[in-house]
Amino acid sequence: MWILFLFLILLAGALVVVFLSIKKGQNYSWVEFFARGKDAGFSFAEINLLRRLALMVKLEDPTSLFWSEGQLDMCIREYLRRIQMTGEETKEETQKFLSKLYDYRKKVALEHPKVKKGLSSTRYIEVLQPLKVLVDGVGVYASKVIGSSSKYLSIERPAVPLRKGITDWKGRRLAIYFWRKDDAGYVFDTYVLNEVLMKGTYCLQVAHSDSLFRTQKRRSVRLRTHKPAYLYFLQEGDESPEKVETAPGLKCILQDLSDTGYAVVVGGKGKPEMKIKVQFEVNGEPLVMPGVVRSVDYNEEKNRSVLHVEAFPLSVLTRNRILAAVFGVIPETD
Repeated sequence: MWILFLFLILLAGALVVVFLSIKKGQNYSWVEFFARGKDAGFSFAEINLLRRLALMVKLEDPTSLFWSEGQLDMCIREYLRRIQMTGEETKEETQKFLSKLYDYRKKVALEHPKVKKGLSSTRYIEVLQPLKVLVDGVGVYASKVIGSSSKYLSIERPAVPLRKGITDWKGRRLAIYFWRKDDAGYVFDTYVLNEVLMKGTYCLQVAHSDSLFRTQKRRSVRLRTHKPAYLYFLQEGDESPEKVETAPGLKCILQDLSDTGYAVVVGGKGKPEMKIKVQFEVNGEPLVMPGVVRSVDYNEEKNRSVLHVEAFPLSVLTRNRILAAVFGVIPETD
């Protein structure tokens, strides 16, 4: 009984705060704000903190932070600025609330109508979309979309070495895979209609397909980047995989980043299932992400590899720092 009584007191207190905050002429409802916050999984104390943040950044409609990526980003950026000023950023409860905010921010991004709808035809693939082309009996090669018309899709001719013996592409069957940003992977089969020279680039005109197979959906939001980093090989039994290294490692380039993984470009031929960690800087401070290489894209001509790495479970602090960079909410310093 006393638990119910305490809950009613807290509810009444929250409602008092709500109604005391209401101003004449406003075009939003604090009652709706608290209701949406509750549906989003936040506690009354957390919702009230979000309310104060919405007022600090002067949102025209505070409720919009529960569906607008931009409005939510403004509130997160303000919260980061304030905890840095007060020195509360290292507190466990602060990092837990930040983690909860980032989880919700990710949900808002991944539930965007454009992302949920997906693609139904190759006619809607964007120009410059990276592709992986499986040439039957030859191998998998990188390509990209050059253009699209009602009759065919123009893609960059895969860089198949001359020794592989392909002299005529016309009529050749292809299986093409691509990953649509913040959406999912897609696979479709097609065949080459013609090979042409377009603006100095050899292109393949391939038949459109309305039969796209949608593979595993995106679990996280990725940031495209070109950040210098160091790569280290993890040793068996390493109990501190997030430890910052003082000695330089293998130079590499961080190509994309998320809280669940990343891609790095390295010289030489990489191997799947290697356990590694990559060290780079975020906001001027070193950050380490350990993980395992799940796949490798090797460019034979350039002798370099793109390693696609699945991150190990990260500490709350490290994950929060990564997501602050991914969502671009790190506050500017004075």
